[in-house]
Amino acid sequence: MQKISALTRATLWFPLALVLFEFSVYIGNDMIQPGMLAVVSEFGVDSGWVPSSLTAYLVGGAMLQWLLGPLSDRIGRRPVMLFGAAFFVVSCVATFFSQSIESFMALRVLQGMGLCFITAIGYASVQEAFEENAAVKVTALMANVALIAPLVGPLAGAALIAHWPWRMVFGLIAACAFVSWLGLLRKMPETVAKPAGKLSVGSVAGDYRALLSNRRFLAATLVLPLMSLPLLGWIALSPVLLMEGADMSPVDYGLAQIPVFGALIFGNLTLVRLADKVPLGRSVVYGQFFLLLGVAVMVATSLLPPLAAGLGLMAGVSLMAFGEGLSYAVLYRFALTASDVSKGTVAATIGMLSMGVYAVGIEVFKHGYFSVGPFGYAVLSLACTFAFWRLSRRVVAGAMRDRRDGKLADQTA
Repeated sequence: MQKISALTRATLWFPLALVLFEFSVYIGNDMIQPGMLAVVSEFGVDSGWVPSSLTAYLVGGAMLQWLLGPLSDRIGRRPVMLFGAAFFVVSCVATFFSQSIESFMALRVLQGMGLCFITAIGYASVQEAFEENAAVKVTALMANVALIAPLVGPLAGAALIAHWPWRMVFGLIAACAFVSWLGLLRKMPETVAKPAGKLSVGSVAGDYRALLSNRRFLAATLVLPLMSLPLLGWIALSPVLLMEGADMSPVDYGLAQIPVFGALIFGNLTLVRLADKVPLGRSVVYGQFFLLLGVAVMVATSLLPPLAAGLGLMAGVSLMAFGEGLSYAVLYRFALTASDVSKGTVAATIGMLSMGVYAVGIEVFKHGYFSVGPFGYAVLSLACTFAFWRLSRRVVAGAMRDRRDGKLADQTA
C-alpha cells in the first residue's frame, strides 16, 4: 500500500480505532489499581499481591508476541488484530466469575495478552502505513490518547468502586474494547502487501535468530524498558506507597497521578511539535536531561517522612515522564528500523523483550520497596536510568548518523 505522509481526518480513523483498543487495554490495569486493596481483601490475601496484578498483566503481554508477529507477516495484520480485540473483551467479562486470587491473576494474564496485539500488530501496522516523520507523529499522538487511561483511570476506578463492586470495572472496560473492535472492523487497512500464507517454523526461527544476534537491534530495544521501568514501578507501587504508606484516600491517590501522566502527555505533544523542526533523535537528547533530573529528585526525597517522600517521588517521576514522552516514539522507531527482518516479527521481538524486562523489573522493584521502602524504589530507578543513559547515547548517535548518510534498513513489511 502507498505510505501516508499527510495527517488528515480520513487518514486518522484507523489510528483512532486502534488507540481506543490501546486505551481499553491500558485502563484494564490503571482503573483497577485503586480497587486492588478491595480485591485482595475480598479474597483474603495480603497487600503483597497488589503489585503482582501488574506483573501478571505484563507476563500476559509477553506470552504471544513470538507467534503473533510472524503469523501476521504471513496471513495479514487485520485478521490477527480483530481476533485479539475480541479475545480481550471475553477475558474482561470472565472476571465476573472469578472466585479466588489465583483465578483473578490467571485472568489478568489473559487480559494482558491484549498488549501483545497492540505491540506486535497495531504499532507495526502504523509504522507500515505512514512515512517516517508521520509515523513518529501518529505514534506520539496515539500515546497521548492512550495516556488518558493512567490519567483518568485511577480517578474513574476510585469513583466506580465507591458505589459499585470492583468487578464492574471490567464490565466498563469490556464495553469500551467492544466499541474499538467495531472501529477496527470498519477502518483497519491491511498493510502487508503480499501475505505469504504458510507459517514456516524454520523461517520464523531464522528471523528470530537474526534479530537476537543483532547487537544493534538489541541495544535499541533494551533502551525502551530501561527508560520506562521507573514509571512502571510507580504504577505498580503507588497504590501501596500512597494509600498505605502515606494514608491517602483512593480519590487522593487518583489525583496524585495527574502530574505524572500529564507530564507524559505534555512530553508527547512537545515531540509532535519538534518532529519537523529538529533531526530525528534530538528530542531524545533533551529527554535524557529530564530523566536524569527526575531520578535525582526521587533519590533526594525518598528518605523523607512517608507523605513527603510520596510527593517527592511523584515530582521526580513526573520529570522522568516528561523526558520519556520526548523520547519513546523516536526510540521505538529506531528499534523497528534497526533490522531488515519483517516488521511484524521485529515489533513482536521488541514487545517480548520489553515485556519480559518489565515483568522481572516490577518484581525487583516490589522487593526493593517492601525491603527498604521508598529509598529502594528510588535507587532501583537510578540504576535503570543510568543504564538507559549509557546505552541510549550510542543508539541515538548511530541512528542519527544512518539518517544523515541515507543508510536505513528496509522499511517494507
